[in-house]
Amino acid sequence: MKKAVISTGSKQYLVSEGDLVDVELLHSKEKTVNFDALLVINDDKTVVGTPLVEGTKVSAEIIEENFKDDKVTAIRYKAKKRVHKVHGHRQQLTKIKIKTIK
Repeated sequence: MKKAVISTGSKQYLVSEGDLVDVELLHSKEKTVNFDALLVINDDKTVVGTPLVEGTKVSAEIIEENFKDDKVTAIRYKAKKRVHKVHGHRQQLTKIKIKTIK
């Protein structure tokens, strides 16, 4: 089974063919997106890029373009000081399906 590590949105993901992955919002007009591989695992052979593996592309299809993740809340609280603040954030994501690792 072929696996690869891709980088998008300042994060790295370990993917294989047919995987569904939620990544940070991609601004692409096409339905197909290509990524460069940082590392490729092909059964027992592992190729590490410096920083990218040359000649390797990971192609993916955009399934759902703009949806929001669950809310993450950050709370700042200090006891007996009347300090309390709550912040909320919902990250925009894109759902992609990995088609091929070449």
